[in-house]
Amino acid sequence: MNIAVFPVPLPLPGDEAWLAARMRAAGGLGSTPPEAMPRLARTVGALSSLRILALFAEVGDGDRGALAQLWLGANPGAADAYAVWFNLGVALLQKGDGAQAVIAYGNALALKPDLHEAAVNLGLALEAQGKRDEALATWRRALPDEGTRRVLHMHLGRMLEDDGKLAQAAAELRASLRINPEQPDVIQHWVHLRQRMAVWPVIDGADCAVPEAALRRHAGPLGALALFDDPVMQGEVASAWIARKVPAAAARLAPMQGYRHERLRIGYLSSDFCRHAMSFLIAEVLERHDRDAFEVFGYCASPEDGSELRARVVAAFDHHVLIGAMDDETAARRIRADEIDILIDLNGLTRGARMGVLRWKPAPVQATYLGYIGSVPLPELDWLICDSVAIPPESASLYAPAPLALEGCYQANDSRPIDLPAVSRAAEGLPDDGFVFCCFSHHYKITPEMFAAWVRIVAGVPGSVLWLVDDGEASRGNLAVRWEAAGLAPERLIFAPRVDPAHYRARMALGDLFLDTTPYNAGTIASDALRVGLPLLTLAGRAFAARMAASLLTAIGLPELIAGDLEDYVAKAVALSRDAAAMQALRLHLAGDAWARSLGDTEGFTRRLEAAYRRIRLAPPQD
Repeated sequence: MNIAVFPVPLPLPGDEAWLAARMRAAGGLGSTPPEAMPRLARTVGALSSLRILALFAEVGDGDRGALAQLWLGANPGAADAYAVWFNLGVALLQKGDGAQAVIAYGNALALKPDLHEAAVNLGLALEAQGKRDEALATWRRALPDEGTRRVLHMHLGRMLEDDGKLAQAAAELRASLRINPEQPDVIQHWVHLRQRMAVWPVIDGADCAVPEAALRRHAGPLGALALFDDPVMQGEVASAWIARKVPAAAARLAPMQGYRHERLRIGYLSSDFCRHAMSFLIAEVLERHDRDAFEVFGYCASPEDGSELRARVVAAFDHHVLIGAMDDETAARRIRADEIDILIDLNGLTRGARMGVLRWKPAPVQATYLGYIGSVPLPELDWLICDSVAIPPESASLYAPAPLALEGCYQANDSRPIDLPAVSRAAEGLPDDGFVFCCFSHHYKITPEMFAAWVRIVAGVPGSVLWLVDDGEASRGNLAVRWEAAGLAPERLIFAPRVDPAHYRARMALGDLFLDTTPYNAGTIASDALRVGLPLLTLAGRAFAARMAASLLTAIGLPELIAGDLEDYVAKAVALSRDAAAMQALRLHLAGDAWARSLGDTEGFTRRLEAAYRRIRLAPPQD
């Protein structure tokens, strides 16, 4: 580009005012007489690039080009000259001078290669001149390589998911998978995001260019519980996750023959000794262990959340050992040094799990319990604590490690009285006299089949409503769209905001019937519902996760609320809503001491758990 260069002495007072007058004159800068050109060049050249860019907004297309050319002629080596070159390109392209615009954009990119806007416009300028191959080559050069784009999309998705921006996160992860479909971790998060948002079908290979078999295999352990009512498939997903996430340790630390302590040393390993559902269930068991026969260790990788519950759990241990800052080997060697007889993993395949510690086999007997309701096929685990309803004996061979069935229900609980605030249907936005079906489980547990059943149930009961927990904007919106598409009035679908635990439990009792999800049942939430007197209807499936609620209902004496298939589930729900006497009988049963004698009998549960510990100490599985 030919740019006139003029000597630029120091600006004289009034030059900027004179420049402003020239821009306002008829014809603008183009009407400047030849004898005034040195002053014009001197004045423009003395301005900052920011001032030049600001002036672009005040003048016409022709004057933008003149300002840019004069400034660049006086400041050819300025660090921010790329911005003026770019804006000169814009002015030239708007005038239709594509050839000169190409030069301007090229100079901008030469000074700042990562100025992607210039690359975009350069391609457009080349395209306008019919140079399509050059335009395509320009845009390709501006793109990061595929590997970089894949990683950028992955990290954008990860951070957006952490920020709760689920739809944006899913879009980024999908873009990453379309570049490279062989990314198991990205697949896991993408699938689970779709579950959380109630985007159905969850498994959709066409949407992300990943074969559906790979989507299933890498759905992730938690996602698999809500996708497949198949313990074998769940185990395969868990095995794939362990194979890529938890390498084998260099050695086994614990002696094969175990120890001979007078008091059995029980170690509990968890990252959830804090205000977490697992701790709500296990706290009283830790307190009630028979100290004449057992010594209790807590190996804690949990956050210091300052909660009353954390303080209670920590106080319940004879020995509280912080391992959060330790690597897996160091933590395992600490457990070995304590000569733990039985190590109980309370995480399973959940967030924060320390599977790497277990791989060192720091205790001669190791079991997994409560945190994850399914196979945890880690070779160093010996037992999966359950009960004979959750895992019937005929299904035991489908699980790893070997199921250890407790007498009675598998689920620990807390018998301490709960102080519940006063609540009312009106305050919660519920109808005073309509039948309230409800479910307070996370939305990732809701399947299209389950939601369709709920639609049928509510449609079959005039005046009824469905009351769900509000689990985020994305899933709330998607469920509401499907609800209205089924022809149901929007006011019959009610979302309950998240509240503190006492309020959450108290308002449960306002419902009439809890509609459980399958294949991933409610666990702690189901127990809470029964405790406050809310009847729960479940559909028992094949896998542990699909039989949790059946175990609870069997223990509390309400097997009639266990459906055998989806049609039975719908029929039972509708029939109960129309049978006031049956509903009253259920309420009376739960209002009595049924919970205290069964699920709430923490003393009795602890003794049964201790009996199981004695059995496995004496007869550990053979390696």
